[in-house]
Amino acid sequence: MVSSFEYNISTKVVFGKDTEKQTGSLVKAFGGTKVLVHYGSASAKKTGLLDRVLASLDELAIPYVLLGGVLPNPRLSKVYEGIELCKKEKVDFLLAVGGGSVIDSAKAIGYGLYHEGDVWDFYIKKREIRGCYPVAAVLTLSAAGSEMSDSSVITNEEGWLKRDAVSDSSRCKFSILNPELTYTLPEHQTMCGAVDIMMHTMERYFTAGDHMALTDELAEGVLRTVHQSAYRLKENALDYDARANVMWASSLSHNSLTGMGNESGGDWAPHMIEHEIGGMFDVAHGAGLAAVWEAWAQYVYKTDPARFARFGNKVFGLPLTDDAEMDALAAIAAMVNFFVDVRMPKNLRELGINPTKEEMAKMARQATNHDTKTIGSFQKLGQEDIVRILEFANR
Repeated sequence: MVSSFEYNISTKVVFGKDTEKQTGSLVKAFGGTKVLVHYGSASAKKTGLLDRVLASLDELAIPYVLLGGVLPNPRLSKVYEGIELCKKEKVDFLLAVGGGSVIDSAKAIGYGLYHEGDVWDFYIKKREIRGCYPVAAVLTLSAAGSEMSDSSVITNEEGWLKRDAVSDSSRCKFSILNPELTYTLPEHQTMCGAVDIMMHTMERYFTAGDHMALTDELAEGVLRTVHQSAYRLKENALDYDARANVMWASSLSHNSLTGMGNESGGDWAPHMIEHEIGGMFDVAHGAGLAAVWEAWAQYVYKTDPARFARFGNKVFGLPLTDDAEMDALAAIAAMVNFFVDVRMPKNLRELGINPTKEEMAKMARQATNHDTKTIGSFQKLGQEDIVRILEFANR
């Protein structure tokens, strides 16, 4: 039976060429009177994007302050810096110019401005989120889906813990999606993004319990589109249609649409395992997901081999036979072959890390809060399960 659900996405999406020129009018429409323009590396300046965004604010005489330097796997220290700057400058609107890391950092700053006390409390589930200062985004990287999602992931340098906070209040008021802004991305970043998008969809696809037929078809359509578009971008990085499809898939993959009506909502075990890897070794998120996915899939597929078989058939066009287990293994192999084709790692060694037994045990302890909880829904995983998955991924 299809589960009951609510679906309410408040983000206004402005999609297409030159849409970043509308930034000022959109900030004004959503009530911003002083803006923090938050960004990452120097590329936002080098490409001229930051100048175009600032010009649109200047045109409407909207004052702003700048805070750059957001890193991949965004740091809590930068969030603290942003909170203090915004309080000092009396900022009331947060504009992220960048990818998921910048948007996540802006959301965390928004939580910190709305509440008293330490914003990290929300990431370790010590306190409940009650609201967030308004956040918007000019997207430069198709990957995390933060431009329409309710989540933010931050890394605390003290202990190198990578944790998420989730609240509808942090959804962007508007997101500007111009596929041309992703033209200058290196292939590695583009393909890390493609993997992240597919994984956000697969986390909602590989779940226990009943599934809604239409939602399955939507998820499979997103997966097929990203899979095909990645190959097109490998051949031609300036393929606008492929860039556009991947950018829109990024938003759809993580705005909850591809999980509606599914009984358990999502699995998220590969993400939670990668969060421990990313926190400990500071790896690119998409690459980290690719490096652990096969190990996870091989460990859990017997729970429901027919689900993996359908995945292989609908996404990769593999034939279905009378042997669901054989079909499931073929589907896993097809996904791993995709990782290889787009130069993503298929294990931890190819990711460039070689965790010790002690490090794997520590990651498993942290993921399960010292074995007091399980992760995942397709198959619930405890501390020992996670260690075995990491060992397989480290082969």
